[in-house]
Formats: sequence, C-alpha cells, structure tokens
Amino acid sequence: MASVTCKATLHSQRVTARSERGLTKRNVRKAVRSLRREKINSCPKAVSSDAEEDTTARPVYPFAAIIGQEEMKFAAMMNIIDPNIGGIMVMGDRGTGKSTTVRSLTDLLPYIEVVADDPYMSSPTDPNLMSPDVLAAYRAKQPLETAFVPINMVDLPLGATEDRVCGTIDIEKALTEGTKAFEPGLLAKANRGILYVDEVNLLDDHLVDVLLDSAASGWNTVEREGISICHPARFILIGSGNPEEGELRPQLLDRFGMHAQIKTVKLPEERVKVVEERTAFDTDPKTFRARYKEKQDEIIDRVTRARTLLPEVEVPMDIRLKISQVCAELDVDGLRGDLVTTRASRAAAAYRGSKVVTDEDVYSVVSLCLRHRLRKDPMATIDEGSRVIEVFSSVFGYETE
Repeated sequence: MASVTCKATLHSQRVTARSERGLTKRNVRKAVRSLRREKINSCPKAVSSDAEEDTTARPVYPFAAIIGQEEMKFAAMMNIIDPNIGGIMVMGDRGTGKSTTVRSLTDLLPYIEVVADDPYMSSPTDPNLMSPDVLAAYRAKQPLETAFVPINMVDLPLGATEDRVCGTIDIEKALTEGTKAFEPGLLAKANRGILYVDEVNLLDDHLVDVLLDSAASGWNTVEREGISICHPARFILIGSGNPEEGELRPQLLDRFGMHAQIKTVKLPEERVKVVEERTAFDTDPKTFRARYKEKQDEIIDRVTRARTLLPEVEVPMDIRLKISQVCAELDVDGLRGDLVTTRASRAAAAYRGSKVVTDEDVYSVVSLCLRHRLRKDPMATIDEGSRVIEVFSSVFGYETE
C-alpha cells in the first residue's frame, strides 16, 4: 500500500509539472527519475518512527575504552577544546582503529545553540555563522527560535559527488512549486561541527579543491543552474588514511592543524586486550558502554571545564617568541605553524587546568602541530617528529637524550 501511495504521488507531481509549467517531456522524465531515486527510501514501509530510530541507533565504541593511540586521542581532545586549531590528520597502518577512534568522539562533543530547524546549523548570535535567511531575519530584528543540539559529525564518503557536498538545486521543489530553491549539502550540515573524511588521501581532486576553498575561507559558495548562494562552512576537518596508499596534496595537508601518527600495537598482551575489548563490545554494546560510563564522564567533564577555562588562558611573550623561533629554525613555510602551535598550547594548558601556558604545554603539542609542515628531506636520518623535538629542546634550553 505504501508503495502504491509513493507511485501515485510521483505520477501526480509529474502531471502537475507538465500542465502548469509546460516543461518538455525530456526534462520532466529526467527530473522525475531523480526524484524517484530520492523517494524510494522515503516510502512508509522503509521508514521507522523517531522513537524506533533512537532505540535502534548504532552504538558507538566508547572513547575511554580505546587502548593506546595516545597521540590521536590527545589531538582530538585539543580540537574539541579549541575548534580553531584546525582539525587532525591521522595517518597509520590499516586496521589500527583510526575511524573507530574518530567516531567515538561523538560522545565527547558538547551541545551548541542553533537556530531551530535551520539546515545550516546557524548561530543565533554570531552573524558570521548565519545562513542568508537567518542573517536577514537577524538584521530585521525578528525573533529567532533556538535550540541546543550536539555538534554534528558528518562523514564525507569517497564516492560523494560535488553536488552532494556543496549543495544543488532542489528538484522536488522545482517540480511541485515551480520555484528555484537550494538544497544544502554536507558542508552546510557540517557547519560548526566535524567533517570526517576516511581515506582522505584517496579523495578525488575536485573534492579536495572544494575542501581547500571552504577550509580557507570558512564559506561555501555555490553558483549553478541559476542558483547563487553563499553560506558559512566552518568545521573541524578530520582525515585519516594509510600512507602506503599515497601521499596527501601539500595544500590540503597544510590545512590540518595537527598530524597524528598511529602504529600497530606490538606487545602481545595489548593486542589480546584490544581483541577481547572489541569482542565484548560487539557481543553486548550496551553493557560494554555501561562499564566505561564513569571513565567516559570523567573525560567529558575535564574537556568541558577546559572549554570554559580556555578564554582565560594566556601565553607569555617569551613562550610566543620561542614558538616562532622553533618554526623559523625548522624553515616552516608561512605562519600557520606559529598560530596553530600557540592555539594548541593554550588548549593543552586549559586541559591541564592552568591559566598560563608553560614549556610542558608547548612540548605536548609542538610535534603534532609542525611535523607535517616540514619540507621532505630524502637524505634525513630521523623522522620529522624527532627533528621538531630536537629544535624545540635547543630553543627552550633542554638537553636531548
């Protein structure tokens, strides 16, 4: 019955499109085929109620239960504390749980205030984070209904089209109402949230260009089919990949604030522990998550306190000068390295519960912030991370072992 209803609706829309707007048969058939593909999964028999979706949602592996991967976990928490750091690039062997760790961050993400029912996750107070419609209402001093929602984590699949990422014309509204309308894409959904790209080093070049443009400006501009729109697209960009499958374009790599390296666990005891924990989670996710609830709550509380403390954290001038000296001696191109290292140091101090950045805070983040910004030296005898630590130790007056 539900299938018959969906077919009848499509037929009615096709007839209306022909009679009221005089579209050609070829255009109508093309548009209706696109509409049918979108409607297949919207038939009643294929949709669960909201209550069912809540109870049957896929459980997420708890962040507190992840064994090892300290670099990645620390970098992730720093970006949650200060989203302006610029995201994380995670490179490591296949099967090391990179995507599992990233998706476990959903439990740590705080709630933010948004304009209710706005697909762009617009801020009700900051004009730089408002969609065009919300901004017009804000300037007209119209009341805005708001709601508190958790920060979005949006997955960008490798096979996504540019229209799906940037947004495109709303075919359904064009057929049913005869008006041009914009259908927001993944960049709109990721605004003020997290955009995660698994196997980012395999991403098509045209999508890399889109990400570069949005990451650089914080805005997504769409010009197509008579539609012209510009909306905010400020997100934490998280990418993961296997270095054996190819290198990342330098322009995109530089956009990531931090770079974490993941290696396969070597100790047999730890490997067995990982297997046992994953098996327990797959067998009974609810019980497994309950077992780690206390540790999970402790992490959430600490991150929340750090976000609150962050605006009060100060970086002494001598620390700022030494950070810039480290970047200069490493011959880091541009000033993004200085900026990101300073921001990450403030986040590390806030995470520690301090209002003043110290040498230890800089040490904890400097390798993560600078290792991927160094020029490749095929004759080097040490990796980039070790080079960063050597220069840091020299500038800050520490002896290397």
